[in-house]
Amino acid sequence: MIQKAITIFFLIMTVSLSAQEWERSDIPSYNQFEDFEGLLHKENDTTYVVNFWATWCGPCVKELPYFEELNEIYKDEKVKVILVSLDFKKMIDKKLIPFLNKRKIQSDVVLLLDSKETKWIDKVDPSWSGAIPVTLFYNSKERLFFEKAFHSTKELTDIINPILN
Repeated sequence: MIQKAITIFFLIMTVSLSAQEWERSDIPSYNQFEDFEGLLHKENDTTYVVNFWATWCGPCVKELPYFEELNEIYKDEKVKVILVSLDFKKMIDKKLIPFLNKRKIQSDVVLLLDSKETKWIDKVDPSWSGAIPVTLFYNSKERLFFEKAFHSTKELTDIINPILN
C-alpha cells in the first residue's frame, strides 16, 4: 500500500513538473483571420483537431479536458490538437493565461483576435452558425466539422480513429 502511494506521488510530481507554465509569448496571436487560415489547410501526414473555444464559454471550458486527454492519447502519433482561443485581447493576461496555467493545458494554443467573425466563419466551415464550441478534424484525405460540445474523450476518439485508419 505504501509503495503504491509513493508511486502515485511520483507520478503526480512528474506530471506537475512537466506541465507547461504559459506566458503571453507562448501563445501565437493572429489579428487577422487570413494570417491564421493556413492552420486550417495543412497538407501533410498529420491529422489536426482544431477546437474553437473561449474562457467565457461554459460548454467550451467543460469539454477542454477531453481534448487534453486526446492530446495525451495520441502524443506518439501524427495527431495535433490545436485550441483556438477566441478570448478578447484585454482578457489575455487577466483570464486566458491564468486559465491555461491553472488547468495545466498541454495542447497547442493560439489566439484568434479577428473580431470580424461574420467575414471568416464561413471560411472555417459554411455550416458554422458562429456559436462555440466548434471542432474541425482534418487531414489530407478528410475534413469533418462539428458545431457542438463534446461530453467525453470517447466521442472524440470515435471520430478520430476512423480518420487515422
